[in-house]
Amino acid sequence: MKSIQDLTLKEITDLLHKGWMSHDGMWFYHCVKEFGIEKANKLNKAAIRSLAPLEMKRLRKLLGVEQIETFEEFKNLFTGGFELLIADFMNARMSFPEKNVLHWEFVPQQCFAYRGMQNIGVIEDYECGVIYRVACWIDNLGIQYTIDPPVGKCMMHAKGSCAGNFLLNLK
Repeated sequence: MKSIQDLTLKEITDLLHKGWMSHDGMWFYHCVKEFGIEKANKLNKAAIRSLAPLEMKRLRKLLGVEQIETFEEFKNLFTGGFELLIADFMNARMSFPEKNVLHWEFVPQQCFAYRGMQNIGVIEDYECGVIYRVACWIDNLGIQYTIDPPVGKCMMHAKGSCAGNFLLNLK
């Protein structure tokens, strides 16, 4: 048996991420059962939007970030944020291929939300909360951007893949 002191930081954060995402999935599942998928999507987005300011405030404080005015400042914040908030099992990859571009991509057929929504039988009507969450983080920072391609319903389901760019308006 391992003691807590024998655990790595990665093992601890993975456990916390899995617990948080399991709760999130169960919450969504019970919203679907109680209210239907349309209302569950609406409630999910409302919860994400209200959580984003808390997440950004905590992340900025933890990383010592006062303001974001340049792409390099944004890149540093989001690199740290992804490391802390996006777990390996989510199968998400984020990169910065050029100035003012935040690229996302999920391993084909392996997005945790896609698989979860398939499992509960609502993938046809699920509106992506994952990319919406990232958009809410950026909104909370007051940064102007566009998303290419626009995200609504699950792209993994519709196209077989999920990838795109946040095109940022920063110095």
